[in-house]
Amino acid sequence: MSTRTITMSDAQIKALAKQLEKGEKRKTPPYAQFQIKTSDCIITAYTSGKVVFQGEGADFYADAYDKKSSQPSDQPQNPHTEWYPQCGSDEVGTGDYFGPITVCATYVKKEDVPFLRELGIQDSKAVTDERIRELGPILCERLTYSLLVLDNAKYNAIHPQYNMVAIKSRLHNQAYVHLRRKLGSLPSLCIIDQFVQAKSYYRYLHDVEEVVHTIHFETKAENKYLSVAAGSIIARYAFLQAFDAMCQHYEFPFVKGAGSKVDQAIRAFVKQYGKAELANVGKLHFANTKKAFPDSL
Repeated sequence: MSTRTITMSDAQIKALAKQLEKGEKRKTPPYAQFQIKTSDCIITAYTSGKVVFQGEGADFYADAYDKKSSQPSDQPQNPHTEWYPQCGSDEVGTGDYFGPITVCATYVKKEDVPFLRELGIQDSKAVTDERIRELGPILCERLTYSLLVLDNAKYNAIHPQYNMVAIKSRLHNQAYVHLRRKLGSLPSLCIIDQFVQAKSYYRYLHDVEEVVHTIHFETKAENKYLSVAAGSIIARYAFLQAFDAMCQHYEFPFVKGAGSKVDQAIRAFVKQYGKAELANVGKLHFANTKKAFPDSL
């Protein structure tokens, strides 16, 4: 688990609190202003101005406020969203206990734009699963893309060595490596829907043999770039296909997300198939596992 401690101004701490307003507010420790838990990080802000970030998402949250982590870049800070051709990637499944992690990078040419606009392509989180199942095959047929699916068994095997952010970084990079091989070369504009600062992203790839360096990182990119939105939909489509196949294979009603209903589903699944099989359907390090079996798992 990563831990970062930085000093922040009152204004920064207020901005951080607003950024985290949807997180779980925990009991405030002594001398702290607040402690908030997100899906991958616990953030504690102290009255002294010190802020502690603990968890897999520590770098992502801390880097946004840590001046020491910033680095100069020759990439445009706000590349025009209508530059084509462009490539974009997004991931799905990182917030779901059950099911795989999918990452897709897509290549969009200028001539693809009217077609995609007519389909109403947008971030997959804003599209119903039913519509995703309709759009997925259409986009797969029209666009050049690279799709990676990391199943639960493999995820649980590598998670002790690589945290969630590292795994996402490696999957995005590999998706771009595959896409570059398909295309021969990548366009000048390649976007990742940002989940970590660039410096940390490349640090997670320090031992990877082939790294794509010409990446632009931008938050909410799925709402700004058609290539990222298309990648988001194909990734979601692949996730749904794998999720549906898992439900059919086990004849079990798996639940999406990571809420209390997932805890109930975990107990029901283990009762039917045993604890060992859970590693093949779920992400074991999620808090849901301990909530479902606080005394035994």
